Amino acid sequence: MDHLDVLIVGAGLSGIGAGYHLQTNCPGKTYAILEGRESLGGTWDLFRYPGIRSDSDMYTLGFSFRPWTGPKAIADGASILAYLRETAELYGIDRHIRYQHKVESARWSTRDARWTVEARNTATGETVALTCTFLFVCAGYYNYENGYTPEFPGLDAFRGRIVHPQHWPQDFDCSGKRVVVIGSGATAMTLVPALAKEAGHVTMLQRSPTYVVSRSDSDPLAELLRGKVSEETAYAITRWKNVLLGMAFYQYCRQRPEGAKRMLLGWVRRQVRDEQELEHFTPTYNPWDQRVCLVPNGDLFRALHKGKASVVTDHIDAFVENGVRLRSGRVLEADIIVTATGLKLQFLGGLTLDVDGRRVEPSKTMAYKGLMISDVPNMALAVGYTNASWTLKCDLTGRYVCRLLNHMDKHGYAQCCPRRDPSVKEAPFIDFTAGYIRRSIDDFPRQGSALPWRVYQNYALDRMMLKHGAVEDRAMEFSGSVR
Repeated sequence: MDHLDVLIVGAGLSGIGAGYHLQTNCPGKTYAILEGRESLGGTWDLFRYPGIRSDSDMYTLGFSFRPWTGPKAIADGASILAYLRETAELYGIDRHIRYQHKVESARWSTRDARWTVEARNTATGETVALTCTFLFVCAGYYNYENGYTPEFPGLDAFRGRIVHPQHWPQDFDCSGKRVVVIGSGATAMTLVPALAKEAGHVTMLQRSPTYVVSRSDSDPLAELLRGKVSEETAYAITRWKNVLLGMAFYQYCRQRPEGAKRMLLGWVRRQVRDEQELEHFTPTYNPWDQRVCLVPNGDLFRALHKGKASVVTDHIDAFVENGVRLRSGRVLEADIIVTATGLKLQFLGGLTLDVDGRRVEPSKTMAYKGLMISDVPNMALAVGYTNASWTLKCDLTGRYVCRLLNHMDKHGYAQCCPRRDPSVKEAPFIDFTAGYIRRSIDDFPRQGSALPWRVYQNYALDRMMLKHGAVEDRAMEFSGSVR
């Protein structure tokens, strides 16, 4: 049976980053990346809907070890995917990827100090078994197979076309047609201005408003530094500037919500035509209770001003033959309905864990430093931030895993396992009120009220803990010896 020192699950942003850190900081370790899809890229290969782009700047969403040199800080999906492919090829990470290997289960044996991992070859249906000493799951936290669509009444009555952004059809054509986009998150706000370029009219139908920030898709500091200092220096300076500004903005929103509301609504007021339109961008919750949406170059507002798009805030009563009937009684006529209604969360990409014959129930475990789970040996997972770029946390996680592996090698340990402190109080793994989080968060591990069980959404604190903090503590149990 094929054995590896480290097995990485997923070849998206975090999996490629994990591969780089392993071969750089643990050069003696053998590793492979198992990817269920036919190509790398994860989210950026899966999503193909019009206008797909980042909602985080590329100076923080990009890798710490490879500068982003593209002209736009807010990049389109194709450019991000090209960056990932080039990075994997440049560092030889792509040679470690085994495509169409969907990991379905992993069984840990304390006696053998190793995982037995089973993956299904999606091309042949064959089950492939491998063993590894350390399992590193970089599969994100949502279901790649299916997005979330509520059970709308009368769905079958609609005679037009219904599309979910997660599986965008190649033959999609909205030229001159009436399109209703259901949703008010980042996906909906990306789709509306993109579809409005071809459609007869696009309506964004939302149950409730979302906070919106309009900003340029380029970074003035990066443009100023370009050509004056090296790419690496320009990237590092711009990256830290954006990290610090993002942290300051988030902390201000949480500590002074009323002031943050006035500031955010003041920015939007300069973009809309009147107070009536402003109501569609005035949420009832506090800033950063849910993610703030980015509108690059005000493209959504431009589509509204040109009359190519509109926003309706109401609840759906039922789908009807020619569109959507609202609770107000109004019918939004449509030829195409796009359900930008969110994602389904899925812990560890859906794989099941077994430790010495005992099935692991994630909801009964507790997250250790936000990257391991209690009573599960030699396993880490990469989960990014909700209030900042995903890659920032995953980069710290990859570095920490290497520190942990090197520490074990130095002291001759075969196993490491976080042991839960029963006196630590529980809290949800992600403290966020967004619908896609609330629907599934009870199936995830819990976080604790004190370190090292507390899951911070703070890059500076995580950097101190994961990059500079001690590897050994009272919660981490090291055992066994390398045979």
